[in-house]
Amino acid sequence: MSTNRVRIVTDSACDLPQAVADELGIEIVPLTIRIDGHEYVDRADLTPAEFWAKCAASPTLPETAAPAPGQFEAAYRRLAADGASSIVVINLSAGLSATMQSAELAARAVSGADGLEVTVVDSQQCTLGLGAIVRDCARLAAAGASHQAVVDRARDLATRTKVWGALDTLENLKKGGRIGGAKAMLASALAIKPIIEVRDGKVEQGGKQRTRSKALAFLVETLVKAGPVENLSVLHADCDDVHAFVELLRPHYQGEIMVGDIGPVVGSHAGRGTIGIAYCVTR
Repeated sequence: MSTNRVRIVTDSACDLPQAVADELGIEIVPLTIRIDGHEYVDRADLTPAEFWAKCAASPTLPETAAPAPGQFEAAYRRLAADGASSIVVINLSAGLSATMQSAELAARAVSGADGLEVTVVDSQQCTLGLGAIVRDCARLAAAGASHQAVVDRARDLATRTKVWGALDTLENLKKGGRIGGAKAMLASALAIKPIIEVRDGKVEQGGKQRTRSKALAFLVETLVKAGPVENLSVLHADCDDVHAFVELLRPHYQGEIMVGDIGPVVGSHAGRGTIGIAYCVTR
């Protein structure tokens, strides 16, 4: 764990592998998921396999709830007690959740306590788009960067980070009322694979492809068109073709490719089989 006094807090929509969070001393505040009237703490109460099994058995979409401000406040106080002099909080897009609002309320509650400085940054992202920003900033903090340098880096990356995903099923969009039943049946019969993009902090339609292989090829092409990038990650929802997809990307990217599971926060909307890329465009 980092001995540096600038510490990083995020939320469980980051979808960071736990080993990465542990190595860099990243504090993850969990959202909660409600499925058929039962509440579960993200990353703690359900394995991805259990989550997908419950989703398949439920006629309705799981609901997600932002952490209460008290959860963030407890995290800040814990880190302060552990020697943190300041905290940079990087959250799920404010356009997608009230999580950032909770983080800001908690920051005001501890502001000035024992000289603790807390700055909350909107990543304008979700899943490994958020996760990659968090990891980058945690590495910077671990290298001894100042509080302001870490804040500036987080804000800069938020403007340059992109997430694209290929959905494998329309079932969740149908359950969530985002697409009509007849439309969903027609699209399924035609094997349409919707493409989504996180743009300006919101999830937008990014196009559609006719088959899974064409959808994966579209993602590779999107990466190539983006020009030089950094922090490339692959995110997936229980996909058995994830390793093959990583190999498709390797000729176009020289660095390490982080692979992570899409958690319930994003997965409940995107659905099982969703696969995607997150990257930061270099200037």
